[in-house]
Amino acid sequence: MKLLSIPRLVAGAAIALTMLSVSARAEDPLVIHVGYAAIGIDNRPYSEGTSAATARAGDFLEKEFAGDPNVKIEWTFFKGAGPAVNEGFANDQLDFAYQGDLPALIGRATGLKTRFLLASGARKPLYLAVAKGSGIKTIEDLKGRKIALQRGTNGHLAAIKVLQAHGLTERDVQVVNLDSAGTVAALTSKDIDAAFGDTQLINLAAKDSADIIYTTKGDDPRFGRNAGIIGRQAFIEAHPEITQRVVDAFVKAAQWSSEEPNRAQLFELWHKSGTPVPILEEYFRNDTLAYRNSPLIDDLLVSQYKEQAVKSKEYGLIRRDVDLNGWFEPKYLDNALERLGLKKFWQPYGADGKPVSS
Repeated sequence: MKLLSIPRLVAGAAIALTMLSVSARAEDPLVIHVGYAAIGIDNRPYSEGTSAATARAGDFLEKEFAGDPNVKIEWTFFKGAGPAVNEGFANDQLDFAYQGDLPALIGRATGLKTRFLLASGARKPLYLAVAKGSGIKTIEDLKGRKIALQRGTNGHLAAIKVLQAHGLTERDVQVVNLDSAGTVAALTSKDIDAAFGDTQLINLAAKDSADIIYTTKGDDPRFGRNAGIIGRQAFIEAHPEITQRVVDAFVKAAQWSSEEPNRAQLFELWHKSGTPVPILEEYFRNDTLAYRNSPLIDDLLVSQYKEQAVKSKEYGLIRRDVDLNGWFEPKYLDNALERLGLKKFWQPYGADGKPVSS
């Protein structure tokens, strides 16, 4: 028998190890990285108030891929909100994310290759709370006062629109850039006079630590905030079937979140974020779940993003024009609605904010 030389043995072993390594890599699961432009109380990896929050808390994506060991879901919640999500997309660290309108538009303006796949958290109301004893009774009273908001978020842009509607600009107030936790602390200690936000302000008012003097709820729906599920274009093009299943899961979460018999259970699910159930009940009072949790890319949503793009440049939040041609990608949503029998489930709205008759 002819013996192999030591060098040939070593070379053979190296080739075998390389083949094993390649085989192992081929079997590595596909990790779908999903971001969320918010974070729960005390940095809990949950949020509330949107169908995307339901998808996370109810494991809708995990259930969608439960029978596929080659796909894993990894969620990341960002204290830095929408701007932090843009960093994740820029570094190819995210494949999908829940993100508000302004940061998504900023990402688009700076060249991020993303697609808007479905609405989630559209038509969210904005609240204005003032410190106890501030003497502020109306939005006009904010002139010259110190106001908190989180810059670069959809709440930032909505706040500017509200101010403008009442004869004020951002320059007429002293803006303090704070996240939710910082806002609560500053408003409680009266280091600021007022703040724009949502559930954290409702919670403060419930504790009699602040007074809410205005909300966009019941006002012009175009004053509200919009958000949706954004996908990284390269991932979508490389994995169209996986993308469809991801959208299917988000649509299933939106459906469940829109059914009134689920209201109590929904708020309990969102309570994983740390937000008390009574605060969520107040947040959704007089709103149908279907209105707030619709995934539709309707004329109202598209027109609002186009208006936000114009307003963002006008207010100096974006330095260049934002081209939205081709950004909205409704085919995955349309496929999901068709396959799940949901084409008539949600009410579409026109650009004027009024229901569109079918």
